[in-house]
Amino acid sequence: CSENRDVKSDTFSTASGSGIIGMIDTIDRPADAKAEGTYARSGSYKEAFKNKPGKRIPKAGVYAEAGVGRASAEYRIFRAEAKGPNASAGAEATVARLGAGAMAQAEIASASASAGPLDVKLGLGVDTGAYIGLGGVEVKILGCGFSFGRKTSVSVLGSELSFSF
Repeated sequence: CSENRDVKSDTFSTASGSGIIGMIDTIDRPADAKAEGTYARSGSYKEAFKNKPGKRIPKAGVYAEAGVGRASAEYRIFRAEAKGPNASAGAEATVARLGAGAMAQAEIASASASAGPLDVKLGLGVDTGAYIGLGGVEVKILGCGFSFGRKTSVSVLGSELSFSF
């Protein structure tokens, strides 16, 4: 998986790959596994209308992340990840959610898994930010929050259960 793809899926919980619409972007994603010790990166991205996994649905954004320890595996619509202490921030605009937002995150540790529209994350963190668009609204303050719309979720201190249409 590409470096900024990991950031996008972490920073924006309905980024490409999550939800029923996101499945269009990942149905043919090849198997990949990755492990990192310490990491730090930042950048920007813009993608649209390329017949490649993660690049079909228009989106653009900026991101920065740093952490210690991360392992992930993905195949088609499935993804699993475990992370040690980390922090990230990003802003994104996307056609999939018809909106824009920004989110900052800091975690002690987390483990997450997704299968198409269902995402589960267990961790201890303090995500803070908001997203608004025609597809719904998401608000998190110090790890606690909710989203309603195409994505429906509940977050408590960095753990989250969500379903995306």
